[in-house]
Amino acid sequence: MFAHNRFLEILAVSFLLLAAGCASLPENTNRQASYALTDTDDTSFGQLTAKRIQTEGDGQDGFLLLKSGLDAFVARAILTHHAERSIDLQYYLYHRDLVGHLFMNLLVNAAERGVRVRLLIDDMGLEGRDAGLIALDSHPNIELRVFNPFDRKIGRMPQFVSGFGSVTRRMHNKSFTVDNQVTIVGGRNIGNEYFDADPTLEFADLDVMTFGDVVKDVSHSFDLYWNSELSYPVTTLIDERPSEEDIKAMFAGLAEYAKQQKDSDYLEALSSSDLANKMRAKKVEYIYGNAVVVYDLPEKISSERDATELHLMTQLEPHFEAINKELIIFSPYFVPGKEGVEFFKSLTERGVRVKILTNSLASNDVGVVHAGYSKYRKALLRAGVELYEMNKKLTRAQRKEKKGVGSSSKASLHAKSFVLDREKVFIGSLNLDPRSFYENSEIGVIIKSPEMAIDMAERFDQGIEKGSFRLELVTDEDDNEYILWHGYDDGEKVTFEHDPYTSIWRRMGVGFMRIMPIESQL
Repeated sequence: MFAHNRFLEILAVSFLLLAAGCASLPENTNRQASYALTDTDDTSFGQLTAKRIQTEGDGQDGFLLLKSGLDAFVARAILTHHAERSIDLQYYLYHRDLVGHLFMNLLVNAAERGVRVRLLIDDMGLEGRDAGLIALDSHPNIELRVFNPFDRKIGRMPQFVSGFGSVTRRMHNKSFTVDNQVTIVGGRNIGNEYFDADPTLEFADLDVMTFGDVVKDVSHSFDLYWNSELSYPVTTLIDERPSEEDIKAMFAGLAEYAKQQKDSDYLEALSSSDLANKMRAKKVEYIYGNAVVVYDLPEKISSERDATELHLMTQLEPHFEAINKELIIFSPYFVPGKEGVEFFKSLTERGVRVKILTNSLASNDVGVVHAGYSKYRKALLRAGVELYEMNKKLTRAQRKEKKGVGSSSKASLHAKSFVLDREKVFIGSLNLDPRSFYENSEIGVIIKSPEMAIDMAERFDQGIEKGSFRLELVTDEDDNEYILWHGYDDGEKVTFEHDPYTSIWRRMGVGFMRIMPIESQL
């Protein structure tokens, strides 16, 4: 996270000798425009989804919620394995770990079959990986572009300072589309922690796989970003090239790595996942409804922050304003600001029940965001909001569900979803914080499906008591307000008078960060 503009203006002076005049990206005028393939109705996915929409969905879009990390990987793996014409991927982070390597091997295999692969990745997590990017792009059927890149000629830290307000604005979108017929949109990046492969941390995340007309809108969004002047072909961005021998060695190493994982615990867990078992038994049940894709335009990243016509939130506003009875929010990084508190208060004052689940200090992987959120807790509770924070400790049953993959005892919320009046659902990459609203770009899908909305709301109601802490605002005899956290620890009711499972030092650190002028960057 980065400080407020004025704060970094002061820091910028001290970095002047390092940074000024150094950052200079190459011209990006040689990139070739390309677009999603439209002649894919005759592919296997095209024929299969058309049949399902006609016979099961009455012409509506089809959806499958991907709740577990294992199911989310299986869905992507199956789509990649059976792709015939094209695969388009857009991600904020793509890690070099078990999941990243396995998935990349699947993409390379698809490219070897003649599938066109377009891979668009934000540059935030790509430091030190230029040789690998060039190697992948060297494949005749793989094209890789980097969004809003850093200058390769100087270090990144000076660029963070000199380029504050530009390089600090990132592409947070996450989508994966095959043959322009099936797409996956949601909260997951590509990495172990998002797909139940990290033994130290398990993200509670959510994606939705969808087919129907909605896919074309996701593809249109991808094309806007792919052809944006902020998307650099790696051959334009990177001067140094690995040798042909090194490139061949990289591809061979990738294939060998995947081969070595064939009998691993993770691959075994994938093969016995809930979705894998249902697919083998041909018992996968889809939900049908009408969907609208909402997304920030790529120009948001390079435009003034008040250019709201470019913003996803402008598209969401009518749906929020139409809420009559209930709003359920899942947001890992939740910084409502005074404006957000007032909005939630306006809902509760007209009888709308507002329930919010976010991370606790213990489960949050970005402590500074918790500092921005925590100063609004009392105001939210006063406004009548039902506020819950994730319990970082998995129960014995939850650990057992991991089927022996790792031994994680810590959970962190990463899903970004809203349930509106148990009639509509939003699933996407959007956090309810200033960074998502004004700094980064995001994407999501609004699904009108009472069946899905009721299912998600009921799961929230059934799991919230055991899986989180309920916050209560109490007043002592001297009229001092303080918060109590009510929850469970391995089946036993517990109440905390401070942030659960945290040390005094961490609470003091967050308290210090609360007074820093950094909210606009959270």
